[in-house]
Amino acid sequence: MSEKLLMSARVVFACIHNAGRSQMAAAWFNHLADTQEAHAVSAGTEPGSRIQPEVVTVMREVGIELGAAIPTRLTPELAAGARLLITMGCGEACPFVPGARRTDWPLRDPKGLPIEDVRRIREEIRLRVAQLIADEGWSMDKLGC
Repeated sequence: MSEKLLMSARVVFACIHNAGRSQMAAAWFNHLADTQEAHAVSAGTEPGSRIQPEVVTVMREVGIELGAAIPTRLTPELAAGARLLITMGCGEACPFVPGARRTDWPLRDPKGLPIEDVRRIREEIRLRVAQLIADEGWSMDKLGC
């Protein structure tokens, strides 16, 4: 990991399978935020075997490639030093990260949904991520996505 990323604030986006919502959120965050100020990782409590194909498709439509992404388990090492933990509708299975402020975004799981619904979830996540970046006072690296 680069020195710049080690010094920036860490945001963890977590859901159960790390195959849809949290992957989209971390990708949007790292696409929009100035990574010298903050960066995101995504993880799950019970990672799936692959990213949901409909998620790869809708993110590719906006120029963000998730085809090579691999679901990751949320471990203490991965979460270490996180400033924020954003959970995504995991209910009782939502993790706890010591020292991180936790917020839940109750988003539908895109798995198996029609592509139009997955696009709506993608856009809701984009708007939430942009608002999070603004609320935290971090710079937007890219605009107009």
